Amino acid sequence: MITANDLPGRRVLPGFLPVERRNGGMRINQGARLRVMSRRVAVQAAALAVALAAGVGLTAVPAAADISPLGANIWTCKPSPLRPRPVVLVHGTFEDMAGNWVTLSPKLKAAGHCVFALNYGRVRGAGLLQAMGDITQSAQQLSDFVDLVLTATGASKVDIVGHSQGGMMPRHYLKFLNGAEKVHRLIGITPSNHGTSSLGLVNLVRMLGFSPAVALVCQACQQQMVDSDFMKQLNDGGDTVPGVRYTVIATKYDTVVTPYTSSFLTGDSVNNILLQDRAPLDFSGHVAVNLDPVVHQIVLNELDASSNPLV
Repeated sequence: MITANDLPGRRVLPGFLPVERRNGGMRINQGARLRVMSRRVAVQAAALAVALAAGVGLTAVPAAADISPLGANIWTCKPSPLRPRPVVLVHGTFEDMAGNWVTLSPKLKAAGHCVFALNYGRVRGAGLLQAMGDITQSAQQLSDFVDLVLTATGASKVDIVGHSQGGMMPRHYLKFLNGAEKVHRLIGITPSNHGTSSLGLVNLVRMLGFSPAVALVCQACQQQMVDSDFMKQLNDGGDTVPGVRYTVIATKYDTVVTPYTSSFLTGDSVNNILLQDRAPLDFSGHVAVNLDPVVHQIVLNELDASSNPLV
């Protein structure tokens, strides 16, 4: 019997994802990673469907059994003069910190950053699925978490890196919960800054492997629709707040946040980056950007810029 380990240039490590040999080295097979993520979320979605059929209510509950990504939530970490601010990672809709930041978190840690991540927006009856609850409540969870990070590290401000909802939701924290006093830079990776269409939400749930009907019981999904009351309030009076620097990373192959240009912000201290301007042959979409080494390098570069008080 021929196994994956017998195929040229390919190897499966016990307990890990398939890796590919490239130029004498190895790298994670991103397609395999996405398939594993989809299977995991599909199992969670099946549990959600059972709960819904049983009539279980969907109200906010604390996250349980949280698993941190590698390199994150080391509460003894102290920022250095070269890396003076902790980095807080905020995952996207239906995801969790362990899955969303499986590759970026260890890279940030290896670069010398103190890295912290949280799960948020979990609702009763949704199993382990995260970021489905009221976004205003999720922003309060982020606020509480940032306070914990600042207390533990002794830093005065953090930098935030978020994906999808996790790149947009912190803007509510900045604007309405006094977060601007505690955040130096917000980096949004394909953030839903101005909402998306119902088709975009359908594409997301299908991409993650379950029925589009799940979006109907996801309050955060409804709030991320174009022209929702939440979006109108968030963007009323301008996209940004004074004192915070913003970076947005978008991809033209995003089929979830549509059009992809709706990720971009307008205002002072904004750096809008289209992935394909940096890497024209990069076809990463809304989910694959989480595993994209080009995106990782952009994040590292932007955080380095944050270390310069004049940038």
